[in-house]
Amino acid sequence: MSEPLSLTDQVRRGDVFAEACPSRQILKHLTSRWGVLVLIALRDGTLRFSALRRIVCGVSEKMLAQTLQELEADGFVRRTAHPVVPPHVEYALTPLGEEAAARVAGLADWIELNLPRILGARPAAVSA
Repeated sequence: MSEPLSLTDQVRRGDVFAEACPSRQILKHLTSRWGVLVLIALRDGTLRFSALRRIVCGVSEKMLAQTLQELEADGFVRRTAHPVVPPHVEYALTPLGEEAAARVAGLADWIELNLPRILGARPAAVSA
């Protein structure tokens, strides 16, 4: 059995279980369906909005824009707007974003590798 964390350790670590802890919002942004997929897509390099939308199949323009704004506000994605006509905007991971992307990619890889086991663990559908 481990000793409880000191107050200093708790403050340094954060408390994701506390309702008011800001880490909850960040966790929500990082682990949302679209957040995970955007981070993984950007691991391969800088992409424009339209390219991201093609890679992340099924995401609406609105949800992709919202996800990118959240990830940018959290410091995981860098948005670069080039002053040309038509507008040319690119998205890339920041160093912090690269760290986060590696972690969520690990989870996504684990899911893909274990998909047969996961699907096999689901209860069989009840016939009507």
